[in-house]
This record gives sequence, structure tokens and C-alpha cells, in this order.
Amino acid sequence: MTMTRLNKFFKSLFLLELLKGLAVTGRYFFRRKVTLQYPEEKTPLSPRFRGLHALRRYPNGEERCIACKLCEAVCPALAITIESEEREDGSRRTTRYDIDLTKCIFCGFCEESCPVDSIVETHIFEYHGEQRGDLLMTKQRLLEVGDKYEKEIAAARRQDAAYR
Repeated sequence: MTMTRLNKFFKSLFLLELLKGLAVTGRYFFRRKVTLQYPEEKTPLSPRFRGLHALRRYPNGEERCIACKLCEAVCPALAITIESEEREDGSRRTTRYDIDLTKCIFCGFCEESCPVDSIVETHIFEYHGEQRGDLLMTKQRLLEVGDKYEKEIAAARRQDAAYR
């Protein structure tokens, strides 16, 4: 019993724990730094990364979504809201397609369930919201993202198909 007390006394007297901590700091002090200068340098993204959502169009300009509502049904976070109506030609199209990004868990189920490859998750991770409704992606905003990044989305889809 007295030996352990004596041992503790000498450890505290010589600040052994402090010296152990300084040794760890000293070891890492001279190693190569791994800090990235973020806006200029970016880390490589995984091909499986899921970022901002986008709605795609066919090459003739018509939106791909056929309002089957599978993505809404499969969404575990209930982040997708779809309303649709029938057109004169008998086909269904969406009148409302909203994704609440504050609810979304970016699981990719919506993308996997879509039979016409309409909703996709892009590799865009640099987006933010400053006001309450900024992260509510409406149909118009989703289509704008899809139109802007269609080339990258199509290339990623081709690359994805090559992996399978």
C-alpha cells in the first residue's frame, strides 16, 4: 500500500503525465502537416458521394419525372413532397416537387427508386442556406441545378454504369 502511494507521489512530483503529453506533441510537431487550404485545395470525393439533389430533363427539354411518387414513398425522412396532375395527352407530370434538405439524410433511396433516372444526387457539396426557406428545394430550383450540371451528371452516370 505504501509503495503505490510513494509511486504516485514521485509521478506527481516529476510531472510524469505532463512529460508523456509533451512527448506526444513533440512527435507530431515534426511530421508532415495534412492541413488543406480549403477553397483552393479540395480533397478527392468518393464516386459514391451523395450531395445536392437535381431533377433531370430529356434531351428534348421535357422533364423526366413521371410522378410515380416512388421517391416520396421510399424516403425514410419524409423529406420529399410531390403533387401531380394528368396532362391532355394522358401522361402524368409533377406540379410540385419539393425536397426539404434540412430533413434529408442523403441516403440515395430516392435516386435508386426512380425508374426514369429523374432525381439524382450530384457531387455538389458546397451549398448553404442563410434564411429559413433556403434549403427547401422546389421543383424549379431542382430543375435549374439539373440543367446547370447535366454534363457532369451524365458523365457520372456513364461512369457508374461502367463500374457495374
